Amino acid sequence: MLPPLPERMRPQDLEGYVGQRHLIGKGCILRNMIESGNLSSFILWGPPGVGKTTLSRIVAKSLGREFYTLSAVNAGVKDVRDVIDKARSNSLFSSGLSPILFIDEIHRFNKSQQDALLGAVEDGTIVLIGATTENPSFEVITPLLSRCQVFVLKSLEKDDLQVLLDRALATDEILKHRDIKVEETDALFRHSAGDARKLLNILEIVTGAYPADAPLVIDNKVVTSCLQENI
Repeated sequence: MLPPLPERMRPQDLEGYVGQRHLIGKGCILRNMIESGNLSSFILWGPPGVGKTTLSRIVAKSLGREFYTLSAVNAGVKDVRDVIDKARSNSLFSSGLSPILFIDEIHRFNKSQQDALLGAVEDGTIVLIGATTENPSFEVITPLLSRCQVFVLKSLEKDDLQVLLDRALATDEILKHRDIKVEETDALFRHSAGDARKLLNILEIVTGAYPADAPLVIDNKVVTSCLQENI
C-alpha cells in the first residue's frame, strides 16, 4: 500500500525543499550551518505543515548523522535516556559526529523530561532539534533554551504552494499518469492556509474522488465540493 501523497512528496535534500528561504537560501544561517558541518542544537518554531520534520531529516542526511526521533506526545524520560545511551554507543559519535535527536512537539515535554536532555546537549552527546508550534520562550525551560538557537518558520506563500502543486502533478508516481488540468487554485490555496501537508492532502482527496482513467479539471467548485463531502 502506497503512503499518502504528502509522504510520497517529502523532499530528500535542500534543493527539493520549498519555502523558508530566509533560513536555507544561499548564504542564510541554517544553510551555512549545514554546509560548514558545524551543527549545534536548535529549535524550529512555526505552524503545522511548513517543513519542520522534513528539514530536520534533510539536515541529518546532508551531514551523514545518525537520526533518532521522539514524539513528545508519547515519549517519557526513559525514552529520552534510552536514546542518549544509544547515542553514546554509536560508532559515529566516537569520531566526533554526534547523532541528531529530533523531538516533535517539544513544547509538550514537561520540566523533568526537558531536564533529562540537558547533560547530553551540553556535552555534545546529541545534537537536539526540537519542533514546536508554540513560542519556545514560554514552553521550553530556560537552561535548555539557552543551549539552542531558535529558528522561526513561516507559513508557505502562494508561490511555494504553486511549486508543490506543479511538482506533485508532474512527478508523483500516481498523479503523473493521470490527465489532470488545474484551471483555478483560489480554493485549493485558501483551504491549505500555507500548510504544505494540507495542500497535498486536499489534492489527494480531490483526485481520489474521480475515476483515475478519466480527465479531471480542478477548479474552485470541484475543490469546495470535494471538501464538503469529505467533511
